[in-house]
Amino acid sequence: MANTGNRYRGSITDYAGFDPNQDAEALYTAMKGFGSDKEAILELITSRSNKQRQEICQSYKSLYGKDLIDDLKYELTGKFERLIVGLMKPLAYFDAKEIKDAISGIGTDEKCLIEILASRTNKQIHQLVEAYKDAYERNLEEDVIADTSGHFKKMLVVLLQGTREEDDVVSEDLVAQDVKDLYEAGEQKWGTDEAQFIYILGNRSKQHLRLVFDEYLKTTGIPIEASIRGELSGDFEKLMLAVVKCIRSTSEYFAERLFKAMKGLGTRDNTLIRIMVSRSELDMLDIREVFRTKYEKSLYSMIKNDTSGEYKKALLKLCGGDDDAAGQFFPEAAKVAYQMWELSAVSRVELKGTVRPRPDFDPEADAKALRKAMKGLGTDEDTIIDIVTHRSNDQRQQIRQTFKSHFGRDLMADLKSEISGNLAKLILGLMMPPAHYDAKQLKKAMEGAGTDEQALIEILATRNNQEIQAINEAYQEDYHKSLEDDLTSDTSGHLKRILVSLATGNRDEGPENSDQAREDAQEIADTTSSGDKPSLETRFMSILCSRSYQHLRRVFQEFIKMTNHDVEHTIKKEMSGDVQDALVAIVQSVKNKPLFFADKLYKSMKGAGTDEKTLTRIMVSRSEIDLLNIRREFIEKYDKSLHHVIESDNSGDYLKALLALCGGED
Repeated sequence: MANTGNRYRGSITDYAGFDPNQDAEALYTAMKGFGSDKEAILELITSRSNKQRQEICQSYKSLYGKDLIDDLKYELTGKFERLIVGLMKPLAYFDAKEIKDAISGIGTDEKCLIEILASRTNKQIHQLVEAYKDAYERNLEEDVIADTSGHFKKMLVVLLQGTREEDDVVSEDLVAQDVKDLYEAGEQKWGTDEAQFIYILGNRSKQHLRLVFDEYLKTTGIPIEASIRGELSGDFEKLMLAVVKCIRSTSEYFAERLFKAMKGLGTRDNTLIRIMVSRSELDMLDIREVFRTKYEKSLYSMIKNDTSGEYKKALLKLCGGDDDAAGQFFPEAAKVAYQMWELSAVSRVELKGTVRPRPDFDPEADAKALRKAMKGLGTDEDTIIDIVTHRSNDQRQQIRQTFKSHFGRDLMADLKSEISGNLAKLILGLMMPPAHYDAKQLKKAMEGAGTDEQALIEILATRNNQEIQAINEAYQEDYHKSLEDDLTSDTSGHLKRILVSLATGNRDEGPENSDQAREDAQEIADTTSSGDKPSLETRFMSILCSRSYQHLRRVFQEFIKMTNHDVEHTIKKEMSGDVQDALVAIVQSVKNKPLFFADKLYKSMKGAGTDEKTLTRIMVSRSEIDLLNIRREFIEKYDKSLHHVIESDNSGDYLKALLALCGGED
């Protein structure tokens, strides 16, 4: 989301009643004597705009004949010093210092170069080049050329020219031509014509490129990001993705960078400092807004939980407010949320599996090859894996049939006796028709002591009406019982009501109804504020389990407009246990189903030990539906490919089979 009109979107403003001499004296006093008054220093510096800080530096020099930045460096240490000193420099000089640090010494900090050069405007780039020359008496372009290579270097040099078109008048013919050129340079070409990507993404105006990206998706069915991932690699790929993200929304790009800087173990403080310093007077309010909507927590609360001491206090001042606090109302958040969900709506992005029907399919040859792989001493697992993972489910059913006709044997029984463990579960799962596989997973989740509620939720919350009806029939056929009866006897309370409701497969399938959506959102909002938990669960259940996905997207948008809260955030706050998990699964599935599965896959492999049940279930059940989309969401969110995580977390024949289903390294 770009700056709205001429409204100021920074979190730091000019200090009213500003007196540079007075401030210079206050800082001198805070640093005099033994030990410095860090609290006074941070309080003063984070309450002044950059322009005012420059005046304080001049007054300090006039009053004491000393350099304020040198004194601050002497008095402060570590991350706090880096942050305060960063705030004292004009933005162009701050950027110049960050880039100098990124390219001096051994190794280059490519991520820093990418972040700065992909996100700055023409004017900021020109100021940066000047500041670099002034501060280091060197030419920035020459230094970047000496320190980088290949297409990555070429694109950085293009960005360093600061010549991106700024005209908002867009020619439809040129948009169509650029889409054609990008498609022919990448997806349609053997090898990639990187020069086309560099020329178009490095020079066209933001307005023009946004239309190019929309048109590219409409024409090819592939998001431009997916084409870049498929065609480019390494730092060049990362740079081009950053450029695309900044074209789409600079504030969303920085929200994501901040989130990644703080999530997981350890904080990437250099990134955190660089963004908080450089955006505090540009678009920090926009970044906060996107952050709150995208991650369902405020930037303020994440900084608070992830940092400490004076460093934390200074960062929170730059952040400028807690969007989880009552009274922090951002109507734009609704727009951002809606745009994000629309982007991931099934109607816009084509769902693709990684397993497709084999074109030269010969069931007889496959049946014979499988028989041979299992006959005699030892088993040829490689052949089994190769055939089963490279045929569609329909083709596998034909192989089963042919195997029976030819050898009078049951292929499933033979496979069971020849392979074991996780590999057997995966291969046998792939050999079952999808509805029978899901029915079996549900049955297993309810068998024996204890119920696997997560498996029940995952399957029932993500299947469409048609799939649910097929599962009911398969369940009845295989176990001579109704799925609903088993769910009723195996679960209880609100969870039982939610699962039974989902298991009827009666969700509306019509389009959204705007008036109804407002009423639904109002009902949830009213029940939430009443604090009556049982009726809140009932209300959520009746709406989330019965309305169409398209309609629910509109309900979520209306809800955020009314309350400044995301529905998912509200469920997490107001509910707990399995009921919370079930309702959150439905909401996430509505927002972006591939992302829901990407999260489940990541959690099944992170930390000590792997949850093979979940991993197998998702890889089997999504391989022909949307595993390619899941892969894209996975790398987008976790900065590593699904292929890579599977590879580092599994082994042996099970690993081979999983990687074959995964279908490629992103």
